[in-house]
Amino acid sequence: MKDPRISQLARQLVRYSTNIKKGEKVMLHLCDVPDELGIALIREVRAKKAVPVLKVEHGLLGREMLLGASDEQYKLIAKHQLSEMKDMDAYIAIRGSHNICEASDVPAARMKTMMNHMRKVMNHRVDHTKWCVLRWPHSAMAQQAGMSTEAFENFYFDVCLADYKSMLPAMRALKRLMEKTDQVHIKNKGTDLRFSIKDIPAIVCGGNYNIPDGEVFTAPVKNSVEGHITHNAPTVYQGIPFDNIYLEFKQGKIIKAEAGSKTKELNKILDADPGARYIGEFALGFHPGIKEPMRDILFDEKIAGSFHFTPGQAYEEADNGNRSQVHWDMVTIQRKDYGDGSGGEVWFDEKLIRKDGIFLSKSLAGLNY
Repeated sequence: MKDPRISQLARQLVRYSTNIKKGEKVMLHLCDVPDELGIALIREVRAKKAVPVLKVEHGLLGREMLLGASDEQYKLIAKHQLSEMKDMDAYIAIRGSHNICEASDVPAARMKTMMNHMRKVMNHRVDHTKWCVLRWPHSAMAQQAGMSTEAFENFYFDVCLADYKSMLPAMRALKRLMEKTDQVHIKNKGTDLRFSIKDIPAIVCGGNYNIPDGEVFTAPVKNSVEGHITHNAPTVYQGIPFDNIYLEFKQGKIIKAEAGSKTKELNKILDADPGARYIGEFALGFHPGIKEPMRDILFDEKIAGSFHFTPGQAYEEADNGNRSQVHWDMVTIQRKDYGDGSGGEVWFDEKLIRKDGIFLSKSLAGLNY
């Protein structure tokens, strides 16, 4: 028997997240997900009298392609995928993974080759289509989260099917506050960071781009970042797991980067191009149902009481001019009930707006967990 929550999720993605209209062309990009989900999405798109375009991939095949990545190969792939993307009005991607470290043995140079060419496809998708991206709950994800498969599936559908509309008034209040702010000061154990977000738009993420959702993001003025930061949430990038990443900044640039035994790998990624050592995004996360990191950024960047700071590419709608093949959301959790219990603070123009993960003003209380 098909899980009825699959149909609910498909309906939300098509009718709310991407708000598909009659006649629109919709790419459904599926990787290692059950056929039932693809069928539900195709039916929902057709129910809106739109045109579904199906693209199916598998993680093991993707790794094999990357192992032999060449400029000739990915120049050709990017050419055709960009042409295809330019025909689309919307893009919905659901990505499963039996092993989050599947690409960990792909040489960095091969990964860079792929990213150099495919970045233009991603940029067009982000900047010129309605899009929404999410994971699919394989047992590997349950293991990452330290949960049984059944418990994780229940968690997954609960957070993905959250009532995002009810959070929008407080999200919009945070957007207005961020857009009035010049100086940001963030403090927690291992972190003392200052930067400006003056005159850069803030973007509300209430179930439209990523599922699960729950953040408002902007970007720092590119050369304004000063100080140091320690990220206490584990992360995975290019298939490599990292813990306790420490970064130092001077005039916006990362001048020192450490990650214990993975320091060499960290610096290889940050040396991918000049923009990788500058920050392209700053966001506050507040999904009330997501409390613990699981090395999956689509969940971890929304953790209640968190923020993320992103080396690499800036988004066009909140643009500080930084360009890079890298876009790596690194997360810090400032709640008292996480980690060593030290909490943390976020200050806007010398006013404390969030302490230990709790927003202090009444207008933002709807974002508290």
